Amino acid sequence: MDPNDALAREFDEERPRLRAVAYRMLGSTAEAEDAVQEAWIRLGRTDPATIDNLPGWLTTVVARVCLDLLRSRRARREDPLIAHVPDPVVTPAPPTPDPETEALLAESVGLALLVVLETLGPAERLAFVLHDMFGVPFEEIGPMVDRTPAAARQLASRARRRVQGTPTVPDTDLAGQRKVVDAFFAASRNGDMDALVAVLDPDVVLHADGGARPGVSAVIHGAEAVAAQAMTFAELSPHVRPAVVNGTAGVVVAPGGRAVSVMAFTVRGGKIVAIEALADPERLARLDLSLQSDN
Repeated sequence: MDPNDALAREFDEERPRLRAVAYRMLGSTAEAEDAVQEAWIRLGRTDPATIDNLPGWLTTVVARVCLDLLRSRRARREDPLIAHVPDPVVTPAPPTPDPETEALLAESVGLALLVVLETLGPAERLAFVLHDMFGVPFEEIGPMVDRTPAAARQLASRARRRVQGTPTVPDTDLAGQRKVVDAFFAASRNGDMDALVAVLDPDVVLHADGGARPGVSAVIHGAEAVAAQAMTFAELSPHVRPAVVNGTAGVVVAPGGRAVSVMAFTVRGGKIVAIEALADPERLARLDLSLQSDN
């Protein structure tokens, strides 16, 4: 077998994991693909004989590429974004999820968690993602961020406290999540404010990302405020199509077959604790939402 063919085969085996690392680091599907492709390019410029552990080497390269992107992204932002919702991963809603589907969804990373990760510093995010999500030891993480393993451990610890202080872990029953989300839109469609508030956690948070359009992006706190916001868009309720968004119950809103919003819901204890809504036309146009469009 040609050594180059063998190397390409090994890389392709690692690609899904590398893409998962990059997506959790960047919250962007396109940038994640670019980071993985950059790792392949760098691998082509490296003597394979100098690589003792290919998966570890590739993880390090992807992590460092992501770290540079995060630092560059932060430096470009003169003003903090009002609300930024990472790229959603949208799949058709299974009518009755089987155990295998439920297991796959359990491994997904919800948009609510990615929103929290957006608030972390680049080094904190790297340490948390690599250690807590992928089990990379701090002895390997430290050199990536020019810190000792102990300092890398502290970075992950700070990030963990931030994550644990926010409602990012949903109920595991996808069918149960769907019932709550359906009740939310039924109440909105019927103009029933009390029923809307009833399905929302008192401390629910809505992140709405409308892109560059003024007055669309917002972060809204509290059941009554979120319910009031939902009522203003009640006319769109008939155009809601169920979907699975990053492993949780979600919807695509597509009047006339044109997607105007993707929404992800975090349901915990039978209540909606977080809503992430992407309504940026430019980013929506890059998503494959054909299976969820209105008919």
